[in-house]
Amino acid sequence: MFREAAEAPTAVRAQFAANRELVGDVGAVLRRLAPRAVVICGRGSSDHAGTFAKYLIETRSGLHASSAAPSISSLYATRSDLNGVLFVVISQSGASPDILSAAERARDAGALVVALVNEEGSPLARGAHHTIPLRAGPETSVAATKSYVASLAAVLHLVAVWVRDLELLEALEQAPTQLASAWGLDWSAAIEHFRTAESLYVVGRGLGLGIAREAALKLKETCGLHAEAFSSAELRHGPMALVQPGFPVLALAQRDETLAGIETLAAELRHAGADVVLAGLELPGYLALPVLRAHPVIEPMLMIQSFYRLANALALARGRDPDRPPHLSKVTETV
Repeated sequence: MFREAAEAPTAVRAQFAANRELVGDVGAVLRRLAPRAVVICGRGSSDHAGTFAKYLIETRSGLHASSAAPSISSLYATRSDLNGVLFVVISQSGASPDILSAAERARDAGALVVALVNEEGSPLARGAHHTIPLRAGPETSVAATKSYVASLAAVLHLVAVWVRDLELLEALEQAPTQLASAWGLDWSAAIEHFRTAESLYVVGRGLGLGIAREAALKLKETCGLHAEAFSSAELRHGPMALVQPGFPVLALAQRDETLAGIETLAAELRHAGADVVLAGLELPGYLALPVLRAHPVIEPMLMIQSFYRLANALALARGRDPDRPPHLSKVTETV
């Protein structure tokens, strides 16, 4: 896991270079199609990349984007009207039966299927109208790291080209170098806050919510920690009741319209006795982890890169092997 996560900057640099013309072509297709809506499909870390894609697409294009429930196709065999809809599928393996079923039925229902997939020869890649390779290379650790970062990078690249966001495209030129710098940031001060924890909240909002969900998943997989991710708004609708003195919280904040709300929530959590660790915010009396400043929509990708190094170290500190989580395998074939 440590080695593969460290390879993410190189993978993203190679992806941007190799995919430049391809992404340009797909972006032109999307502008001609002018989709009426976007549906995004994935499982696990790919689903969390899809959450990031939802917020990016909605804030940059103004289109409605929603998450697909694969069982609607694979189990319930429901047929939907997807004419004029963009169906984005994100997958590392491109082989899970329920994802393949969802993509096939979306295509049959009239959707334009665009696959973001690491395995270029996979059934998903062959069945999509357009395939954008993640180009993360082999990933053998059960916990996906560089393929997740590569998914975020591919989403950023595609949306920036599609909507012709020149500012974001220019900012993305620095993203591989920034990812390398983010990997070098020291988040080890958080280890003592989380080493003996049994439960933990990871908080984010907007473009940071998918990253919070990914962080919570990695804490489950690698550290055996019951971590749950919440929007900083959603936390107030019930989960706040579980917070008690010493309850650990990791709050991730990018510099956009969501920042003030996370700052306010951090104060509320602190007042309730929570042990709040911040990334992207610096407040007196809190542990603030170092982050790299960049374009606001790129900052979440940089934070998850820094987090992966912490997750690996925390797993070892808790006496676990991050490369061999119990009961899990690399390719999960759900139906």
